[in-house]
Amino acid sequence: MRIMLVDDSKTMRNIQRNILGQLGYTDIEEACDGQDALSKVVAFKPDLLLVDWNMPNMDGITFVKTIRQKGMKQPVIMVTTESEKSRVVEAIKAGVTNYIVKPFTPETLGQRVQETVAKVKAA
Repeated sequence: MRIMLVDDSKTMRNIQRNILGQLGYTDIEEACDGQDALSKVVAFKPDLLLVDWNMPNMDGITFVKTIRQKGMKQPVIMVTTESEKSRVVEAIKAGVTNYIVKPFTPETLGQRVQETVAKVKAA
């Protein structure tokens, strides 16, 4: 499975990459913001995206809305510090498949990835 990590924090991308690697996911592309991700997403063709909300140049919500408008259906897990219910609802309306609030445990990330993959296979 191909996974794209979109986060302006190199440290956060490294943490996600390490956890995903322990779960057996090694085909991973990284992007430092929504703009960078847009330039890579078509060529990389990820099966899953982990996207931060707050980033410079293009935030995660704008990125998700943009790929949805382009007809991309890949599942997106929003990985963010935004925990208010209204923000979660806004993300789901934008096309986010699942949601993780930072800081998270490796177990939580693994669980969300498995839930999301299962959801997509069932659909």
